[in-house]
Amino acid sequence: METYKIYCGGEFIATSQELKVFSPFDNRQIATTFLAQTDDLETAIAKAEAVKDTMKHLPVYKRFEILRSISQTIEKNKDRLATVLAKESAKPFRYALGEINRAVQTFLVAAEESKRLPKEYISLDWTAPGENKEGLVKYFPIGLVAGISPFNFPLNLAVHKIAPAIAAGNPIILKPARSTPLSLLELAKIIDKTDLPKGAVSILPMDRESGNQLVTDDRFKLLSFTGSPAVGWKMKQQAGRKKVLLELGGNAGVVVGKSADIDLAVKRCMIGGFAYSGQVCIHVQRIYIQESIFDEFVQRMIDATKKLKYGSPEDAETEISAMIDEDNAIRVEEWVNDAVADGAKILFGGKRNKTYYEPTIITNTHPMMNVCALEIFGPVVTVEKFDKISDAFAEINNSQYGLQAGVFTNDIKEMNFAFDVLDVGGVIINDVPTFRVDHMPYGGIKNSGLGREGLKYSIHEMMEPKLLVKNIL
Repeated sequence: METYKIYCGGEFIATSQELKVFSPFDNRQIATTFLAQTDDLETAIAKAEAVKDTMKHLPVYKRFEILRSISQTIEKNKDRLATVLAKESAKPFRYALGEINRAVQTFLVAAEESKRLPKEYISLDWTAPGENKEGLVKYFPIGLVAGISPFNFPLNLAVHKIAPAIAAGNPIILKPARSTPLSLLELAKIIDKTDLPKGAVSILPMDRESGNQLVTDDRFKLLSFTGSPAVGWKMKQQAGRKKVLLELGGNAGVVVGKSADIDLAVKRCMIGGFAYSGQVCIHVQRIYIQESIFDEFVQRMIDATKKLKYGSPEDAETEISAMIDEDNAIRVEEWVNDAVADGAKILFGGKRNKTYYEPTIITNTHPMMNVCALEIFGPVVTVEKFDKISDAFAEINNSQYGLQAGVFTNDIKEMNFAFDVLDVGGVIINDVPTFRVDHMPYGGIKNSGLGREGLKYSIHEMMEPKLLVKNIL
Protein backbone atom coordinates (compact mmCIF):
# COMPACT_ATOMS: atom_id res chain seq x y z
CA MET A 1 0.00 0.00 0.00
CA GLU A 2 1.58 3.23 -1.20
CA THR A 3 1.62 6.62 0.47
CA TYR A 4 1.15 9.53 -1.93
CA LYS A 5 2.33 13.01 -1.05
CA ILE A 6 0.27 15.85 -2.48
CA TYR A 7 1.68 18.35 -4.98
CA CYS A 8 1.78 21.86 -3.55
CA GLY A 9 3.49 24.68 -5.42
CA GLY A 10 5.93 22.37 -7.17
CA GLU A 11 6.78 20.30 -4.09
CA PHE A 12 5.50 16.97 -2.81
CA ILE A 13 4.39 17.39 0.78
CA ALA A 14 2.67 15.53 3.60
CA THR A 15 0.22 17.27 5.91
CA SER A 16 -1.17 16.57 9.36
CA GLN A 17 -4.44 15.24 7.92
CA GLU A 18 -4.30 11.82 6.30
CA LEU A 19 -6.72 10.77 3.56
CA LYS A 20 -7.24 7.02 3.22
CA VAL A 21 -8.27 5.78 -0.22
CA PHE A 22 -10.41 2.64 -0.51
CA SER A 23 -11.36 0.42 -3.41
CA PRO A 24 -15.11 0.70 -4.13
CA PHE A 25 -15.04 -2.92 -5.35
CA ASP A 26 -14.05 -4.63 -2.08
CA ASN A 27 -13.63 -1.74 0.38
CA ARG A 28 -9.96 -2.51 1.04
CA GLN A 29 -7.61 0.39 1.65
CA ILE A 30 -5.34 0.80 -1.37
CA ALA A 31 -3.36 3.92 -0.47
CA THR A 32 -2.89 6.82 1.90
CA THR A 33 -2.50 10.43 0.89
CA PHE A 34 -3.15 13.78 2.57
CA LEU A 35 -5.59 16.66 2.64
CA ALA A 36 -4.35 20.17 2.02
CA GLN A 37 -5.49 22.77 4.52
CA THR A 38 -5.74 26.53 4.32
CA ASP A 39 -2.03 27.14 4.92
CA ASP A 40 -1.10 24.69 2.18
CA LEU A 41 -3.47 26.36 -0.25
CA GLU A 42 -1.96 29.74 0.60
CA THR A 43 1.47 28.34 -0.21
CA ALA A 44 0.21 27.03 -3.55
CA ILE A 45 -1.43 30.37 -4.40
CA ALA A 46 1.71 32.33 -3.48
CA LYS A 47 3.90 30.12 -5.66
CA ALA A 48 1.42 30.28 -8.53
CA GLU A 49 1.34 34.07 -8.33
CA ALA A 50 5.14 34.12 -8.28
CA VAL A 51 5.37 32.27 -11.61
CA LYS A 52 2.38 33.96 -13.26
CA ASP A 53 4.51 36.29 -15.40
CA THR A 54 6.89 33.48 -16.29
CA MET A 55 3.95 31.41 -17.48
CA LYS A 56 2.54 34.37 -19.42
CA HIS A 57 5.79 34.82 -21.34
CA LEU A 58 6.72 31.15 -21.69
CA PRO A 59 7.59 30.72 -25.38
CA VAL A 60 5.20 28.67 -27.45
CA TYR A 61 7.84 26.07 -28.26
CA LYS A 62 8.40 25.56 -24.52
CA ARG A 63 4.69 25.10 -23.85
CA PHE A 64 4.53 22.67 -26.76
CA GLU A 65 7.51 20.64 -25.52
CA ILE A 66 6.17 20.47 -21.95
CA LEU A 67 2.71 19.34 -23.03
CA ARG A 68 4.06 16.84 -25.55
CA SER A 69 6.46 15.45 -22.95
CA ILE A 70 3.60 14.88 -20.50
CA SER A 71 1.60 13.13 -23.24
CA GLN A 72 4.51 10.87 -24.15
CA THR A 73 5.25 9.94 -20.54
CA ILE A 74 1.62 9.03 -19.87
CA GLU A 75 1.72 6.85 -22.99
CA LYS A 76 4.83 5.02 -21.75
CA ASN A 77 3.21 4.32 -18.36
CA LYS A 78 -0.38 3.76 -19.48
CA ASP A 79 -0.85 0.21 -18.19
CA ARG A 80 0.37 1.08 -14.71
CA LEU A 81 -1.67 4.28 -14.63
CA ALA A 82 -4.76 2.40 -15.80
CA THR A 83 -4.32 -0.08 -12.96
CA VAL A 84 -4.14 2.75 -10.40
CA LEU A 85 -7.24 4.35 -11.90
CA ALA A 86 -9.14 1.04 -11.93
CA LYS A 87 -8.32 0.38 -8.27
CA GLU A 88 -9.37 3.78 -6.96
CA SER A 89 -12.55 4.18 -9.00
CA ALA A 90 -13.71 0.58 -9.68
CA LYS A 91 -13.65 1.47 -13.37
CA PRO A 92 -13.11 -1.74 -15.38
CA PHE A 93 -9.56 -1.90 -16.69
CA ARG A 94 -10.65 -1.71 -20.34
CA TYR A 95 -12.36 1.62 -19.67
CA ALA A 96 -9.58 2.84 -17.36
CA LEU A 97 -7.08 2.22 -20.15
CA GLY A 98 -9.35 4.09 -22.52
CA GLU A 99 -9.32 7.06 -20.15
CA ILE A 100 -5.53 7.02 -19.97
CA ASN A 101 -5.33 6.95 -23.76
CA ARG A 102 -7.66 9.93 -23.88
CA ALA A 103 -5.40 11.82 -21.46
CA VAL A 104 -2.49 11.12 -23.82
CA GLN A 105 -4.50 12.64 -26.64
CA THR A 106 -5.71 15.58 -24.54
CA PHE A 107 -2.18 16.71 -23.72
CA LEU A 108 -1.06 16.15 -27.32
CA VAL A 109 -3.91 18.24 -28.74
CA ALA A 110 -3.21 20.94 -26.14
CA ALA A 111 0.41 20.96 -27.32
CA GLU A 112 -0.72 21.49 -30.90
CA GLU A 113 -3.27 24.16 -29.95
CA SER A 114 -0.59 26.08 -28.04
CA LYS A 115 0.87 26.89 -31.48
CA ARG A 116 -2.28 28.69 -32.62
CA LEU A 117 -3.42 30.84 -29.77
CA PRO A 118 -6.13 33.24 -30.97
CA LYS A 119 -5.44 36.66 -32.47
CA GLU A 120 -7.20 38.75 -35.07
CA TYR A 121 -6.41 41.66 -37.38
CA ILE A 122 -9.25 44.20 -37.70
CA SER A 123 -9.68 46.75 -40.44
CA LEU A 124 -10.94 49.90 -38.71
CA ASP A 125 -11.68 52.16 -41.69
CA TRP A 126 -15.26 50.97 -42.09
CA THR A 127 -16.21 54.42 -40.87
CA ALA A 128 -14.47 57.74 -41.38
CA PRO A 129 -12.93 58.00 -37.88
CA GLY A 130 -11.09 54.71 -38.50
CA GLU A 131 -9.27 55.93 -41.59
CA ASN A 132 -5.52 55.22 -41.48
CA LYS A 133 -5.88 53.04 -38.39
CA GLU A 134 -5.68 49.29 -37.88
CA GLY A 135 -6.50 47.02 -34.97
CA LEU A 136 -5.00 43.87 -33.52
CA VAL A 137 -6.87 41.71 -31.04
CA LYS A 138 -4.52 39.50 -29.06
CA TYR A 139 -5.48 37.10 -26.28
CA PHE A 140 -3.59 37.03 -23.00
CA PRO A 141 -3.65 34.49 -20.14
CA ILE A 142 -6.52 35.18 -17.75
CA GLY A 143 -4.45 34.45 -14.62
CA LEU A 144 -4.66 31.90 -11.83
CA VAL A 145 -7.16 29.09 -12.60
CA ALA A 146 -9.03 27.02 -10.02
CA GLY A 147 -10.06 23.56 -11.15
CA ILE A 148 -12.39 21.13 -9.37
CA SER A 149 -12.77 17.67 -10.92
CA PRO A 150 -15.08 14.70 -10.16
CA PHE A 151 -14.54 11.02 -9.36
CA ASN A 152 -15.92 9.45 -12.51
CA PHE A 153 -13.10 10.40 -14.91
CA PRO A 154 -10.51 11.21 -12.26
CA LEU A 155 -7.66 11.75 -14.71
CA ASN A 156 -9.03 12.96 -18.03
CA LEU A 157 -11.64 15.42 -16.75
CA ALA A 158 -8.91 17.01 -14.63
CA VAL A 159 -6.56 17.02 -17.61
CA HIS A 160 -9.23 19.00 -19.51
CA LYS A 161 -8.51 21.79 -17.03
CA ILE A 162 -4.74 21.37 -16.57
CA ALA A 163 -3.69 20.98 -20.21
CA PRO A 164 -5.49 24.07 -21.60
CA ALA A 165 -4.33 26.14 -18.62
CA ILE A 166 -0.70 25.33 -19.49
CA ALA A 167 -1.29 25.92 -23.20
CA ALA A 168 -2.87 29.32 -22.47
CA GLY A 169 -0.06 30.32 -20.10
CA ASN A 170 -1.97 30.16 -16.82
CA PRO A 171 -1.00 28.61 -13.48
CA ILE A 172 -3.63 26.25 -12.08
CA ILE A 173 -4.52 24.76 -8.71
CA LEU A 174 -6.70 21.69 -9.03
CA LYS A 175 -8.76 19.90 -6.40
CA PRO A 176 -9.50 16.24 -7.27
CA ALA A 177 -12.34 14.21 -5.79
CA ARG A 178 -11.37 12.89 -2.38
CA SER A 179 -12.41 9.36 -3.35
CA THR A 180 -10.17 9.23 -6.45
CA PRO A 181 -7.03 11.38 -6.04
CA LEU A 182 -4.36 8.82 -6.91
CA SER A 183 -4.24 8.95 -10.71
CA LEU A 184 -3.89 12.74 -10.54
CA LEU A 185 -1.07 12.49 -8.01
CA GLU A 186 0.59 10.07 -10.41
CA LEU A 187 0.19 12.77 -13.07
CA ALA A 188 1.83 15.26 -10.69
CA LYS A 189 4.96 13.07 -10.67
CA ILE A 190 5.06 13.32 -14.46
CA ILE A 191 4.47 17.09 -14.51
CA ASP A 192 7.15 17.63 -11.88
CA LYS A 193 9.83 16.20 -14.18
CA THR A 194 9.12 18.66 -17.01
CA ASP A 195 10.48 22.18 -17.46
CA LEU A 196 7.22 23.73 -16.29
CA PRO A 197 7.94 26.43 -13.68
CA LYS A 198 7.52 25.08 -10.15
CA GLY A 199 4.24 26.39 -8.79
CA ALA A 200 2.51 26.50 -12.16
CA VAL A 201 0.51 23.37 -11.24
CA SER A 202 -0.66 22.22 -7.82
CA ILE A 203 -2.81 19.13 -7.24
CA LEU A 204 -4.39 19.31 -3.82
CA PRO A 205 -7.02 17.06 -2.29
CA MET A 206 -8.61 19.40 0.25
CA ASP A 207 -10.91 19.63 3.20
CA ARG A 208 -14.21 21.43 2.58
CA GLU A 209 -13.12 24.81 3.95
CA SER A 210 -9.99 24.98 1.82
CA GLY A 211 -11.81 23.72 -1.26
CA ASN A 212 -14.41 26.47 -0.96
CA GLN A 213 -11.63 29.06 -1.11
CA LEU A 214 -11.04 28.04 -4.72
CA VAL A 215 -14.53 29.38 -5.38
CA THR A 216 -14.55 32.55 -3.30
CA ASP A 217 -10.95 33.84 -3.45
CA ASP A 218 -10.61 36.77 -5.87
CA ARG A 219 -7.01 35.85 -6.65
CA PHE A 220 -8.43 33.11 -8.86
CA LYS A 221 -9.54 34.61 -12.16
CA LEU A 222 -11.37 31.57 -13.50
CA LEU A 223 -13.15 28.61 -11.89
CA SER A 224 -13.64 25.42 -13.90
CA PHE A 225 -15.93 22.92 -12.16
CA THR A 226 -17.24 19.53 -13.22
CA GLY A 227 -19.88 17.98 -10.98
CA SER A 228 -23.51 18.18 -9.92
CA PRO A 229 -25.85 21.05 -10.86
CA ALA A 230 -26.75 21.85 -7.24
CA VAL A 231 -23.10 22.33 -6.31
CA GLY A 232 -22.09 24.02 -9.56
CA TRP A 233 -24.75 26.73 -9.59
CA LYS A 234 -24.13 27.47 -5.90
CA MET A 235 -20.44 27.92 -6.70
CA LYS A 236 -21.34 30.37 -9.46
CA GLN A 237 -23.29 32.45 -6.95
CA GLN A 238 -20.31 32.49 -4.59
CA ALA A 239 -17.61 33.06 -7.20
CA GLY A 240 -17.68 36.86 -7.25
CA ARG A 241 -16.19 38.50 -10.33
CA LYS A 242 -14.22 35.53 -11.61
CA LYS A 243 -15.15 33.75 -14.81
CA VAL A 244 -16.95 30.43 -14.24
CA LEU A 245 -17.10 27.32 -16.45
CA LEU A 246 -19.53 24.60 -15.40
CA GLU A 247 -19.98 21.07 -16.78
CA LEU A 248 -22.90 19.66 -14.83
CA GLY A 249 -24.08 16.48 -16.50
CA GLY A 250 -27.49 15.45 -17.75
CA ASN A 251 -29.99 12.67 -18.39
CA ALA A 252 -29.07 12.04 -22.00
CA GLY A 253 -31.65 10.79 -24.46
CA VAL A 254 -31.40 8.56 -27.52
CA VAL A 255 -33.87 8.27 -30.39
CA VAL A 256 -33.90 5.12 -32.52
CA GLY A 257 -35.90 5.58 -35.72
CA LYS A 258 -37.33 2.85 -37.96
CA SER A 259 -34.62 3.42 -40.60
CA ALA A 260 -31.80 2.85 -38.09
CA ASP A 261 -29.29 0.00 -38.09
CA ILE A 262 -30.70 -1.88 -35.08
CA ASP A 263 -27.54 -3.93 -34.50
CA LEU A 264 -25.48 -0.75 -34.30
CA ALA A 265 -28.01 1.02 -32.10
CA VAL A 266 -28.21 -1.85 -29.60
CA LYS A 267 -24.44 -2.25 -29.44
CA ARG A 268 -23.82 1.44 -28.86
CA CYS A 269 -26.71 1.87 -26.39
CA MET A 270 -25.29 -1.03 -24.36
CA ILE A 271 -21.96 0.76 -24.02
CA GLY A 272 -23.57 4.16 -23.50
CA GLY A 273 -25.96 2.84 -20.89
CA PHE A 274 -23.77 0.52 -18.83
CA ALA A 275 -20.08 1.42 -19.29
CA TYR A 276 -18.60 2.32 -15.89
CA SER A 277 -21.97 1.49 -14.33
CA GLY A 278 -23.55 4.53 -15.99
CA GLN A 279 -21.42 6.94 -13.95
CA VAL A 280 -20.83 9.17 -16.96
CA CYS A 281 -22.21 12.67 -17.55
CA ILE A 282 -23.40 11.65 -21.03
CA HIS A 283 -24.56 8.17 -19.99
CA VAL A 284 -27.49 6.90 -22.06
CA GLN A 285 -30.45 7.23 -19.70
CA ARG A 286 -33.62 7.61 -21.82
CA ILE A 287 -34.11 5.60 -25.03
CA TYR A 288 -37.05 6.34 -27.34
CA ILE A 289 -37.67 3.68 -30.01
CA GLN A 290 -40.04 3.86 -32.97
CA GLU A 291 -43.04 1.64 -32.32
CA SER A 292 -42.53 -0.64 -35.33
CA ILE A 293 -39.09 -1.77 -34.09
CA PHE A 294 -39.62 -1.42 -30.33
CA ASP A 295 -40.07 -5.09 -29.44
CA GLU A 296 -37.12 -6.23 -31.55
CA PHE A 297 -34.79 -3.55 -30.17
CA VAL A 298 -35.72 -4.19 -26.54
CA GLN A 299 -35.34 -7.96 -26.81
CA ARG A 300 -31.94 -7.60 -28.44
CA MET A 301 -30.83 -5.21 -25.72
CA ILE A 302 -32.01 -7.56 -22.97
CA ASP A 303 -30.17 -10.47 -24.61
CA ALA A 304 -26.99 -8.44 -24.88
CA THR A 305 -27.25 -7.16 -21.29
CA LYS A 306 -27.44 -10.72 -19.98
CA LYS A 307 -23.96 -11.38 -21.40
CA LEU A 308 -22.19 -8.53 -19.60
CA LYS A 309 -19.39 -9.85 -17.38
CA TYR A 310 -19.29 -8.60 -13.79
CA GLY A 311 -16.05 -8.76 -11.82
CA SER A 312 -13.01 -7.05 -10.39
CA PRO A 313 -12.16 -3.78 -12.13
CA GLU A 314 -8.56 -4.97 -12.46
CA ASP A 315 -9.62 -7.94 -14.61
CA ALA A 316 -9.21 -7.14 -18.31
CA GLU A 317 -12.35 -9.19 -19.11
CA THR A 318 -14.63 -7.28 -16.73
CA GLU A 319 -17.31 -5.18 -18.42
CA ILE A 320 -19.23 -3.92 -15.37
CA SER A 321 -18.12 -3.59 -11.76
CA ALA A 322 -18.99 -1.73 -8.57
CA MET A 323 -20.33 1.79 -8.32
CA ILE A 324 -18.24 4.42 -6.56
CA ASP A 325 -19.82 3.73 -3.15
CA GLU A 326 -22.76 1.99 -1.51
CA ASP A 327 -24.68 5.22 -0.89
CA ASN A 328 -24.95 5.82 -4.62
CA ALA A 329 -25.90 2.20 -5.30
CA ILE A 330 -28.66 2.49 -2.68
CA ARG A 331 -29.88 5.75 -4.26
CA VAL A 332 -30.16 4.09 -7.68
CA GLU A 333 -32.01 1.15 -6.13
CA GLU A 334 -34.46 3.51 -4.43
CA TRP A 335 -35.14 5.47 -7.61
CA VAL A 336 -35.89 2.29 -9.56
CA ASN A 337 -38.09 0.94 -6.76
CA ASP A 338 -39.97 4.25 -6.62
CA ALA A 339 -40.54 4.08 -10.38
CA VAL A 340 -41.89 0.54 -10.11
CA ALA A 341 -44.24 1.61 -7.31
CA ASP A 342 -45.48 4.34 -9.66
CA GLY A 343 -46.22 1.90 -12.49
CA ALA A 344 -42.89 1.27 -14.22
CA LYS A 345 -41.88 -2.26 -15.22
CA ILE A 346 -38.44 -3.81 -14.86
CA LEU A 347 -37.52 -5.71 -18.02
CA PHE A 348 -34.10 -6.77 -16.76
CA GLY A 349 -31.97 -6.28 -13.62
CA GLY A 350 -33.13 -4.20 -10.69
CA LYS A 351 -31.11 -5.84 -7.93
CA ARG A 352 -28.29 -4.51 -5.73
CA ASN A 353 -25.48 -6.26 -3.84
CA LYS A 354 -23.56 -3.75 -1.70
CA THR A 355 -21.82 -1.38 -4.17
CA TYR A 356 -22.89 -3.37 -7.24
CA TYR A 357 -26.14 -2.53 -9.00
CA GLU A 358 -27.21 -4.72 -11.88
CA PRO A 359 -27.51 -3.30 -15.39
CA THR A 360 -31.20 -2.47 -15.47
CA ILE A 361 -33.74 -1.83 -18.24
CA ILE A 362 -37.16 -0.42 -17.34
CA THR A 363 -40.20 0.74 -19.26
CA ASN A 364 -43.65 2.27 -18.72
CA THR A 365 -42.07 5.33 -17.14
CA HIS A 366 -43.23 8.93 -17.22
CA PRO A 367 -41.23 12.21 -17.25
CA MET A 368 -41.84 13.06 -13.58
CA MET A 369 -40.14 9.93 -12.26
CA ASN A 370 -36.61 10.43 -10.91
CA VAL A 371 -35.31 7.83 -13.37
CA CYS A 372 -36.40 10.17 -16.19
CA ALA A 373 -36.32 13.66 -14.71
CA LEU A 374 -32.99 13.59 -12.86
CA GLU A 375 -29.48 12.34 -13.59
CA ILE A 376 -29.45 8.79 -12.31
CA PHE A 377 -25.67 8.34 -12.68
CA GLY A 378 -26.06 4.58 -12.50
CA PRO A 379 -26.49 1.54 -14.79
CA VAL A 380 -30.18 2.13 -15.58
CA VAL A 381 -31.87 2.91 -18.90
CA THR A 382 -35.52 3.54 -19.67
CA VAL A 383 -37.02 2.36 -22.96
CA GLU A 384 -40.21 3.85 -24.39
CA LYS A 385 -41.90 3.72 -27.80
CA PHE A 386 -42.93 6.60 -30.07
CA ASP A 387 -44.94 7.01 -33.28
CA LYS A 388 -43.73 10.28 -34.83
CA ILE A 389 -40.10 11.41 -34.68
CA SER A 390 -41.22 14.87 -33.56
CA ASP A 391 -42.78 13.30 -30.47
CA ALA A 392 -39.50 11.61 -29.59
CA PHE A 393 -37.58 14.86 -29.95
CA ALA A 394 -40.14 16.60 -27.76
CA GLU A 395 -39.50 13.97 -25.06
CA ILE A 396 -35.75 14.55 -25.30
CA ASN A 397 -36.37 18.28 -24.82
CA ASN A 398 -38.75 17.69 -21.92
CA SER A 399 -35.88 17.86 -19.45
CA GLN A 400 -34.10 20.35 -17.24
CA TYR A 401 -30.85 19.13 -18.83
CA GLY A 402 -29.36 19.64 -22.27
CA LEU A 403 -25.90 18.15 -22.64
CA GLN A 404 -25.90 15.75 -25.62
CA ALA A 405 -28.39 13.55 -27.47
CA GLY A 406 -28.02 10.61 -29.85
CA VAL A 407 -30.18 9.91 -32.90
CA PHE A 408 -30.05 6.66 -34.85
CA THR A 409 -31.54 7.21 -38.29
CA ASN A 410 -30.63 6.87 -41.96
CA ASP A 411 -33.15 9.51 -43.01
CA ILE A 412 -31.33 12.75 -43.86
CA LYS A 413 -34.42 14.83 -43.12
CA GLU A 414 -34.58 13.38 -39.59
CA MET A 415 -30.88 14.12 -39.08
CA ASN A 416 -31.34 17.75 -40.05
CA PHE A 417 -34.54 18.03 -38.02
CA ALA A 418 -32.76 16.66 -34.95
CA PHE A 419 -29.95 19.18 -35.25
CA ASP A 420 -32.45 22.00 -35.64
CA VAL A 421 -34.84 21.22 -32.78
CA LEU A 422 -32.97 19.33 -30.04
CA ASP A 423 -32.14 21.61 -27.10
CA VAL A 424 -28.70 20.22 -26.30
CA GLY A 425 -25.06 21.16 -26.65
CA GLY A 426 -24.33 18.32 -29.07
CA VAL A 427 -26.35 16.08 -31.41
CA ILE A 428 -24.69 12.76 -32.25
CA ILE A 429 -26.03 11.00 -35.35
CA ASN A 430 -25.91 7.19 -35.48
CA ASP A 431 -24.12 7.01 -32.17
CA VAL A 432 -24.95 7.55 -28.52
CA PRO A 433 -24.66 10.85 -26.61
CA THR A 434 -21.81 9.20 -24.69
CA PHE A 435 -19.56 9.85 -27.70
CA ARG A 436 -16.81 12.37 -27.03
CA VAL A 437 -13.41 13.05 -28.52
CA ASP A 438 -11.27 15.46 -26.64
CA HIS A 439 -10.84 18.28 -29.14
CA MET A 440 -14.55 18.77 -29.89
CA PRO A 441 -16.57 21.54 -28.17
CA TYR A 442 -18.22 19.84 -25.21
CA GLY A 443 -20.80 21.29 -22.87
CA GLY A 444 -24.49 21.85 -22.43
CA ILE A 445 -27.35 24.26 -21.93
CA LYS A 446 -30.08 24.59 -19.29
CA ASN A 447 -29.09 22.73 -16.12
CA SER A 448 -26.19 21.00 -17.88
CA GLY A 449 -23.75 23.84 -17.51
CA LEU A 450 -22.10 26.98 -18.78
CA GLY A 451 -19.35 27.33 -21.37
CA ARG A 452 -17.52 24.70 -23.41
CA GLU A 453 -14.61 22.35 -22.89
CA GLY A 454 -12.50 20.78 -25.64
CA LEU A 455 -8.92 21.97 -25.93
CA LYS A 456 -9.24 24.94 -28.31
CA TYR A 457 -12.45 26.06 -26.65
CA SER A 458 -11.09 25.74 -23.11
CA ILE A 459 -7.95 27.65 -24.09
CA HIS A 460 -10.07 30.49 -25.45
CA GLU A 461 -12.11 30.53 -22.23
CA MET A 462 -8.87 30.78 -20.24
CA MET A 463 -7.66 33.89 -22.09
CA GLU A 464 -8.80 37.52 -22.27
CA PRO A 465 -8.80 39.63 -25.45
CA LYS A 466 -6.92 42.94 -25.60
CA LEU A 467 -7.16 45.44 -28.44
CA LEU A 468 -4.26 47.40 -29.93
CA VAL A 469 -5.11 50.32 -32.27
CA LYS A 470 -2.35 51.87 -34.38
CA ASN A 471 -1.99 54.67 -36.91
CA ILE A 472 -0.68 53.18 -40.16
CA LEU A 473 0.17 56.46 -41.90
